Amino acid sequence: MHSPSWSFMRLSRGARLARLSALMAAAVPLAASPAAAAPAAAAPAAAPLSANVTVFTTGLNNPRGLAFGPDGDLYVAEGGTGGTASTVGQCTQVVPPVGPYTGGFTSRISKIDPTGARTTVAGGLPSSQTSPALGSLVSGVADVAFLDGRLYALEAGAGCSHGLLGTDNSILRVNPDGTTTPVADLSQFLKSHPVANPNADDFEPDGTWYSMVAVRGDLYAVEPNHGEIDRVDPSTGAISRVIDVSASQGHIVPTALAYKGNFFVGNLGTFPVTPGSESLFKVTPSGQIKTWATGLTTVLGLVAGPRDRLYALESMTAPGFPGPGELGTGQVVRIDPSGAQTVIATGLSFPTGMTLGPDGALYVSNLGFGGPTGSGMILRITVPS
Repeated sequence: MHSPSWSFMRLSRGARLARLSALMAAAVPLAASPAAAAPAAAAPAAAPLSANVTVFTTGLNNPRGLAFGPDGDLYVAEGGTGGTASTVGQCTQVVPPVGPYTGGFTSRISKIDPTGARTTVAGGLPSSQTSPALGSLVSGVADVAFLDGRLYALEAGAGCSHGLLGTDNSILRVNPDGTTTPVADLSQFLKSHPVANPNADDFEPDGTWYSMVAVRGDLYAVEPNHGEIDRVDPSTGAISRVIDVSASQGHIVPTALAYKGNFFVGNLGTFPVTPGSESLFKVTPSGQIKTWATGLTTVLGLVAGPRDRLYALESMTAPGFPGPGELGTGQVVRIDPSGAQTVIATGLSFPTGMTLGPDGALYVSNLGFGGPTGSGMILRITVPS
């Protein structure tokens, strides 16, 4: 599967996913446009949500990472709807069947107020999609984070290899007037700083950045396709590598990043899904890595909570390849300091991002890939004690 940037799984397996978009479109009976999207009644009928899960807002396009701002509102990265622009013949393309990509400028960052009403903070951002052979799955703005009261965005859908000539995957500063300013060129860093063990059959020149956190004045981003965590100084744009995950772990597809004294990173893994085969890793600021928890599945979100607990978002937990049978199999798992794991929310459908709200609840981007336009939503999860 692709997007959130799904070429980072092995193509020998990824090629089996060509029907995903068509399957999702048939399986998810949601409104066809944001304007028509209904509230809670629009949720898919694949599986009931657990009692502690409610719909916070709807009408989003491939929602990904999210964060609460100083104003108390929720900011959501939306991958967008891709586009038709092509760069075939102009630069190195992503290998088939994932590529070649096409792109457009349909990604955006939305602000959701406490009533669930949405407004656009920044729009017209790069958005790209895989080839029709892999389902035309979309990447765009992957995550957002606040640092010193300013909003930053992690762009994953840009670059010539994603069909958008003259663009690069970057960390963007979002200005008060809705414009954005690039502060670090991630595409160029990848090209000049290759990892030790890239997967030749599953490689994206511009990368498929996924998660970002702000820590002590710097921004840290994880790139799943190459397999790395990098540090960015937003004041200078300087980029440095914290760890080359591929060097010690191989092509495990690290995706979700959180920080609590150390970094914690969860991985998606490769397809077909094998329940319980993925892990959570602890990474020190100096770049030392060790396994922290095992027995997880397709991790796409990670939150550090109170009492030294971690919350992992599992996007799908049924064995096999993504499709309608995976609707409703996503869940949230609490990991206690002892290592004990408890499922605290079920019935999620292809969730892609998670954050902790000021009210102590978890907020999750649901139907974050593969669904019809406007089918994405944010769920609110009450956290049991």
